[in-house]
Amino acid sequence: MRYEGSIYRPPSEADSLILQVTIGCSHNKCTFCGSFKDKKFRVRSFEEVKEDVEEAKAYARYVRKVFIADGDALIIPQKMLVPIVQLIKDSFPKLERIGIYGNTKSILKKSVEELKELKKLGIGIIYLGVESGDQITLDRVHKGTKLDKTAEASKRVKDAGIILSVTVLLGLGGVERSTVHAEETGKFLSRIDPDYAGALSVIVVPGTPLAEEVKRGTFQVPTPYQLLEELYIMIKNTNVTHTFFASNHASNYLPVKAWLPEDKEKTLKAIQYVLDKKDPALLRPEYMRAL
Repeated sequence: MRYEGSIYRPPSEADSLILQVTIGCSHNKCTFCGSFKDKKFRVRSFEEVKEDVEEAKAYARYVRKVFIADGDALIIPQKMLVPIVQLIKDSFPKLERIGIYGNTKSILKKSVEELKELKKLGIGIIYLGVESGDQITLDRVHKGTKLDKTAEASKRVKDAGIILSVTVLLGLGGVERSTVHAEETGKFLSRIDPDYAGALSVIVVPGTPLAEEVKRGTFQVPTPYQLLEELYIMIKNTNVTHTFFASNHASNYLPVKAWLPEDKEKTLKAIQYVLDKKDPALLRPEYMRAL
């Protein structure tokens, strides 16, 4: 398998075969993200992908899940993406699901009918980075989208019958917008009603614009307990139909897994307990945090 640079995948794709169909991220302007700064975005040729699939078949023919990397691979035009997904489907007889990253722009480039076509071929889940429900925060980190568009994209995924898994980022508003970022993110999650929602915590990556802001003093990273307060506020303001919410990523100080709304009150009580105790032993040690 030929991989270029570091490869990133969602935690739920840990057991998946990863096929790098795009290199890098087509947006690649978010101030907090250093994942793809060393790559110039391009789409690999069908022949390159086919060679990797053929190699994978030799040792992993019976994989059940495949994840299409890099960044927002859904940006690939439909006429190019369909043959790739068809190839994956035809090559692995035990395949149950194909996962892929998307962003607001790439999702909205696909009609509901096109998304349904991809679902029929095996794409069962789309991972969307929402990051914040606060438009000011999104603009400051150069996310490059508007919340109304992201809500429209989310609805399009759900209308196609594809699982919608979104991520949000605790601390992204800094200390200055901590409360409003948490409140508005909870409200936005309520608006889009995703199947899965994962909360990560901001980690300042050296060399990123956010790191320069921290150095200049224009961005102040919330403390561990301020991040937990954000988590509490976010969940309190999240009113969804049936969403699995998790903050068990390695970047988080307190692992949380809950079905909302069923486990909402129990989860809020657990977070409040840690906030009241202020016992560092209840938090993930700093040296164990990672992206």
